[in-house]
Amino acid sequence: MFYIYCPYCEEHREEEEFHAKGQAHIPRPLDPDNCTDKEWGTYLFFRSNPRGLHHELWVHGVGCRKFFNITRDTQTYEIKETYKMGQQPSVTN
Repeated sequence: MFYIYCPYCEEHREEEEFHAKGQAHIPRPLDPDNCTDKEWGTYLFFRSNPRGLHHELWVHGVGCRKFFNITRDTQTYEIKETYKMGQQPSVTN
């Protein structure tokens, strides 16, 4: 078991309280009504799955129920940082 720091609750909590929701920082198409099927499908379904540093969207399901971002190393599972929605990561490749 490991602990995750919630940037909203401002405390470390057990991993069972959180749920991963996929890749973070995916830009929504500016005009979804005029997207091609390929553009919309790419936005909805295609995600990167890198080996190493990755930015992920998580939710604190049992606590504050807010979404936030985590920068995590997918090889070691080490969490490098957590940060609130709307903020940019300070740890990058």
